Amino acid sequence: MKKNSKLNKWLWKWHFIAGLISLPFILILSITGIIYLFKSDYETPRQKHIKEVVITDSPISLQEQWKIANETAIKKPNSIVISKSLNHATEFVSGRFGGKSSLFINPYSGTVSGEIIAKQTDMHTVRKLHGELLMGKFGTKIIELIASWMIVLILTGLYVWWPERGWKLKGYFIPRTNLDRRTLYRDIHSISGFWISILLIMILMGGFPWTDVFGENFKTVQKLTNTGYPATWRGHQLKSNIAGTSLTLDQMVLKAKAIKLPGEVTVSFPKGPKGVFSVSNFNPSDLNTQQKIHFDQYSGEPILKLTWKDVGVLMRARMWFMAFHQGQFGILNWWLILLTAIALTIMSVSAILSYSLRKRKKNWGVPKVPSSFKVGYGIIVLLMLLSLVFPLFGISLLLILGIEYLRKKQSRKIS
Repeated sequence: MKKNSKLNKWLWKWHFIAGLISLPFILILSITGIIYLFKSDYETPRQKHIKEVVITDSPISLQEQWKIANETAIKKPNSIVISKSLNHATEFVSGRFGGKSSLFINPYSGTVSGEIIAKQTDMHTVRKLHGELLMGKFGTKIIELIASWMIVLILTGLYVWWPERGWKLKGYFIPRTNLDRRTLYRDIHSISGFWISILLIMILMGGFPWTDVFGENFKTVQKLTNTGYPATWRGHQLKSNIAGTSLTLDQMVLKAKAIKLPGEVTVSFPKGPKGVFSVSNFNPSDLNTQQKIHFDQYSGEPILKLTWKDVGVLMRARMWFMAFHQGQFGILNWWLILLTAIALTIMSVSAILSYSLRKRKKNWGVPKVPSSFKVGYGIIVLLMLLSLVFPLFGISLLLILGIEYLRKKQSRKIS
């Protein structure tokens, strides 16, 4: 591919400016992302005394445990996680996502072994720093803006990196160690960026659904195209036929166990006398196995069974990328995310070091572009598309262009 030298300089300029502004935030994202990958390793030993119990006599009924949970939990539980081992405390869950809390009951003594409130955990703080800089909605929008510009950084970086005079192993795929330090740091930055570019785009795609603007727009598209979860997934519209006595929780859990769903299996409780029991499994390592089955709370008969095939294509894509983003597809996925985050940290630090060696006093060192350069229609169309997909990027681009226009107008007046 023969490169346009003027376009190359223009893209290098904006890559430089965007990188200079984004780098501190990118470092926060990569470092907090690395820490969060070790969530399970960090929390398991610290929560062991809550989640594990000593096996003694026969356990008390789940129905009795449910009663204890209702009387003890901060919020009334809406579901139970089916235990996989006899030495596990019974987990009753209230709320969802960041508002989730879990009450654990010793099934042998009936005592509460502890309660884990998501918002009060260390890893929740790390996640909030990663997703919103501990600044709420405003911080979320900053992260979304930085992530949008990261897409631009990757695309412009690949163009600038692309060899102009033929391919060479050193300088394009392997850093040159026999030249000056600035060249070494620049090579580390550009080459590591090349190697992780596709993975980084995939990781970013898995993060965007959590954002405010893009995330809400994506949900709107799902709703308009009917490509999200089916309306009956949560079962709010389904009704049980009131007849006799409701099943006990023990009876319902036996039915749920008989289905033999993989992953973490949850039984959601009926909401009122006409509500339904709902059995679902969380199995991100194999999304195709996820199911949701609604049962009549009196007869115990299944009312509706939904599988992953019933979920819309956009929601399936969204959940796939979100699971990939968190390294939930097994050990290979986990290592890919970890190594990409480490490479991103190295790439960011090497960029700062290269810049510090390049920068002169009283000069930001922004690359210059020939005054004769005119942006082509292809670039304009690409920027418009990116602005439509990532609105915060579009707004920031308009702001930058406005400042650039005023700066040029002012310099003409002075001259």
